[in-house]
Amino acid sequence: MTKAAELAKMGEVLTNSQIGRKNIIINGGMQIAQRSTEETGLGAASGYFTLDRYDMTINATSAGRYTMTQSTITDLEGFSTGVKFQCTTPDTSIAAGELLIFQQHIEGFNAQQLKATSTSTRAFTVSFYAKSNANRAIASEVTFSNGTNRQMSKLHTIGTSWARYTMTVPAASSTQIDNDNSNELQINFWLHAGSTYTSGTLNDDALDSVTNANRAAGIGSIFASTDNTLEITGLQVEVGSVATPFEHRSFGEELQLCQRYYQEITGSIDNSALGDADQTLFPCLAYNTTLGLGTVTFTTPMRGLAAIGYSAVGHFLKVTAGRGDNVTGLALYDATTNATTRTAYINVTSGNSTAGGGLVAAQNTAARLNFDAEL
Repeated sequence: MTKAAELAKMGEVLTNSQIGRKNIIINGGMQIAQRSTEETGLGAASGYFTLDRYDMTINATSAGRYTMTQSTITDLEGFSTGVKFQCTTPDTSIAAGELLIFQQHIEGFNAQQLKATSTSTRAFTVSFYAKSNANRAIASEVTFSNGTNRQMSKLHTIGTSWARYTMTVPAASSTQIDNDNSNELQINFWLHAGSTYTSGTLNDDALDSVTNANRAAGIGSIFASTDNTLEITGLQVEVGSVATPFEHRSFGEELQLCQRYYQEITGSIDNSALGDADQTLFPCLAYNTTLGLGTVTFTTPMRGLAAIGYSAVGHFLKVTAGRGDNVTGLALYDATTNATTRTAYINVTSGNSTAGGGLVAAQNTAARLNFDAEL
């Protein structure tokens, strides 16, 4: 590269620098895993399983199965955690419609720096670190939502040692990123796919309309052998055509960003009056002998209306007027109007109890209450 080209690149980096975050990805260093640090036997369904903000998407069900782990990294400077995929059941007969994608959905509010105009985007770069047990081809992909239906992919041959891989998406017209809390674009990693997605020519030079056959042409399959592993960390999306050093954020900041989309309550106050295993979770007003109304104020305001989930109703106890009753149900109260982005109101049903003020406590060490507002 000539000196003039080097200076031009430096100028572009400075032009694209911003005060505050440059990395649009949340949990790019794979530090946060509120749900679980390892899940086995995956492959039969889509979902969020381990690392926060990353989901696994399938289409037609594959015979292949895999384990997904928040891995510990000791051989890549500056990184301690990543995501690791290990094939546990191979799939040697791939149906046309099969796919397995590791992805992050990006909220419109968080992607405004990519806009050039209301209907065009600036050039931006995706970068990540990866290694595999053997040389393996995967595809990274950017897809836009909101009716524009545009995408671009790039093929990467992942080696057996950590290396950084990049994909630059040129500036484009006819793209749109709304300034709201909706899903506006996705960063995808294709780990497995059938001919519906691999039979064409990879669209790797510019954003274009989605043609499924061109999305993952040339990739291998994580399900080809039970020896197969793949690790990824340091995912970054930033404005400009240069991949700059990965932006490290503190654990606390990254956790708060993740909690906009998913939060868990596992108990925080040891209430010895209820027994050593019990922990107060949230206050509850019992307004008749069977039904109470609880209130949870979120640690971080959530993106939107959250779905409630819990480990098992038998893990919770409703306590009022000196007595405790097993909880038989937890549900959002009048979810369309009262389960706001800051507070959740929860209907708590239980056996016979005295009306009045009280609380809901955990009576099992496995008790978990969660709220999910993922895109």
